[in-house]
This record gives sequence, C-alpha cells and structure tokens, in this order.
Amino acid sequence: MSQNVVLSSGVRANLLALQQTTDLITTTQERLATGKKVNTALDNATNFFMANSFQTSVTNLNTLLDQMNLAQRTLDQANNGITEITNLLGTARGTLSQALAAPAATAVITGTAANLTATTTLSSLGFAATDVITISDGTGNTVNFTTAANTTVQSLINAINTSLTNKDRVELSGDGRLLLESSGATYSITITSNTGANGAALNNLGFNANTSNGAINNTAAATGVSSTARTSLAAQFDALRTQVDQMAADAQFNGISLLNNQSLTVIMNQTATTKLVIAGNNDTSTGLGIVGSTNSFQTNYDINTAITNINNALATLQNQSSTLTADVAVIQSRTDFTKQTINTLQTGINDLTLADANQEGASLLALQTRQSLSSTALSLATQADQNVLRLFR
Repeated sequence: MSQNVVLSSGVRANLLALQQTTDLITTTQERLATGKKVNTALDNATNFFMANSFQTSVTNLNTLLDQMNLAQRTLDQANNGITEITNLLGTARGTLSQALAAPAATAVITGTAANLTATTTLSSLGFAATDVITISDGTGNTVNFTTAANTTVQSLINAINTSLTNKDRVELSGDGRLLLESSGATYSITITSNTGANGAALNNLGFNANTSNGAINNTAAATGVSSTARTSLAAQFDALRTQVDQMAADAQFNGISLLNNQSLTVIMNQTATTKLVIAGNNDTSTGLGIVGSTNSFQTNYDINTAITNINNALATLQNQSSTLTADVAVIQSRTDFTKQTINTLQTGINDLTLADANQEGASLLALQTRQSLSSTALSLATQADQNVLRLFR
C-alpha cells in the first residue's frame, strides 16, 4: 500500500505559490533568451498562427523579389544588346557611306532633265496612253513599261527596280534627275520608247535617242569591270550584318534573349494575378530588315536601299529601347513596393511575437523577489508543523 505524505494546508498553499512563481520565471527567462513572447501555439494560438501566415507571405514575396531581380538583369542585358547592335549598325552605315562615295565602275546614264519628282506624270512629259518605255540590260532582259494617263515617274522607277530579270536600276538624284545604273560589269543600259517624232517625250524624261534633239544619251555600254572598292565594302557590310545576328543571340541572361524572339513573364503578386509580359523582338538582321549586300553594291540604288534599311532598323531599336525603359520602371516600382510589403509583414510578425525586453526584465526581477518571499513563507509554514513535533520530546 502506497504511503502519501500529508501536508498541512498552509504548506501546500505556499508550495503551490512557489511552483507557480518558478513556472513564471521559466517562461520569462525563455522570452528573454529567445526575444519572443510567443514561441509556440501554446503561448498564444491566435498570434502564433497569424504570425506564421505572415511569414509564409514574406517567404513567397522574397521568391517573387528574386524573380523580379532576375527580370531586371534580363532587361539590362537586352538593353546592352540593343546598344551594341546600334553601334554595329552605325558602323555599317559608315561603310555604306564609303561605298556611296566610291566611284561606280559599271555602266551609268544620268538623265539630263532636272527637277523631276516622284509624282511627275509621264503625260506631262509628252507620253501618251499606251506608249511603251523599254529598258534593256544588253543580255536580252528588258522592262517594257506601258504608260497611262496618270502614270508617274515613281511608277516607272518601281517597274525597273522590281524586275526580277533586268539588271538595270534607277533612282532620282537630289536635283531631280533619273540615274540609270547597271548592277554588274557585264550589263549595259539602253532606254528607248515608241513615242512620236524625234522622241521628244523621252528627251523630256532626260534621255535622247535622236541626234536632232542633241547629244545621244540613252545608251551606256557594259564596262567589263566592277568597283573593287565597292565590292570590298560590301563584304565588310555583310560581316557586320553577321555580327548583328550573333549579338542578338548572345544578348541573353538566364537563358532568355529578348532580342531573339524570346519573351519574359514577370509575376508580381502571390496569386499570380498581376503580371508583366515582356514580348521579345527579332533583332537579327532579318528581323530588322537588313538584307545582305545586293550586286556587291555596284549601284547607288542598292547602297541607298541598304542605307534606308539601316535607318529603319535604328528607328526600330530606338523604339524598343524606349519600351524596355518603361518595363524597367514598372519592375523597379513593383520591386520597391514588394520590399515595403515585406517590411510591413515583418513588422506585423514582430508585433505579434516579440517580447518587450524591458518589461520581461522587470517581470523577472519581480518574480525572483516573489520566489524569495514564497520560499520564506514556505519555511514559516513548515515551522508550524515542527512545533507539533516538539510536543513529543
């Protein structure tokens, strides 16, 4: 049979008070050691689980922050790529200017009629409806252009330059003269028409096939040579074009190149309902509309076409850079907002769980004093029982 020690009510009361004080001291010491007033759900279930929820949000937002930082670096790399492609295109434009300055070696005829414009009608020059203007490159390839009442000089230019077989090209010079050029050493130029007496209309266009109208100016024989300077500069241009392709492919970060048809989606909140979709661009030479050198740049027409393509590409890159700048601003704004949200959540967690060191220190001092007093009271209570023992001595 177990034996129980019977304590007087006074001793038991003082012992219970001492135990409670010791438990409070233990709890206070734990708060001071951890710095938290809520360490487990037993301390305060509401605060504990709410703080855990906030901490989960902080973890998720930190992950989103990392993704936004990666997106920022991807945009930085794309901008670096655009800058370098712009520099390459600037060099290419300089190469084209050099080619344009190099004398052409192939056949050339410069029209004598000045002040023509793209909108000048052929009827105003004396051409009647159904008249035919014929341009031949000396190899059996011709362009037969039939005029009409409202046909313009630009229509004639387009017909010649878009021919897939004839190797002659034409453009308007700065003073409004038609400049006919052959695109190779083996091609000649002949321009004729079936117009009326003395070819007056053709003469008004700037080309004369009849000595009665002045010096003959409608034929240029094949020269048999090409401009080596233009050929060399065409090769340089093509090499720069290749570098543009390589730059677009290499302007990547974390496996994504916004200059090579790859896009980027940046998630900006925990529910993935707020996103920034950054569409990629094709900044290869093909995507920018920069074609390789045509006919080794033997004609001013081909060079000027290439210069136009370069200028259009530079304008496209400038627009892309502006768009990327706006995307960077959005990401930076969301990054700052996310950091502020994380700070707010962490402050909320601290409010729910952190202990006040000053308050806990004062509580510990008071509890230690109480513990001392409880020990004294317990000692006095046991003395009363000891007095009973003296009666048996």
